[in-house]
Amino acid sequence: MPKKEENKLKLDVHGEDHTLCNILRQELWNDKHVAAAGYNIDHPMAGEPWIFVETDGEETPKQAVIKAIDRLDKQTNELRDKIKKIKF
Repeated sequence: MPKKEENKLKLDVHGEDHTLCNILRQELWNDKHVAAAGYNIDHPMAGEPWIFVETDGEETPKQAVIKAIDRLDKQTNELRDKIKKIKF
């Protein structure tokens, strides 16, 4: 369940692990309006990850997450297209 304050958001990420959370955290830091971004998994065997985002107020944390996901989607598509062009 998301917990939201004006410029802060704590978002549960069900069914994922360090792989997605770490790359999303890293991409959030590329946004000049993100003041803080991180994630945690409370228990390594049974915990669900959660992501924390704080912005400077110029955009909402939700907007920052959506923009970061869009950028990652674009990067993934570009990589897929490059791999498809490789001749084996």
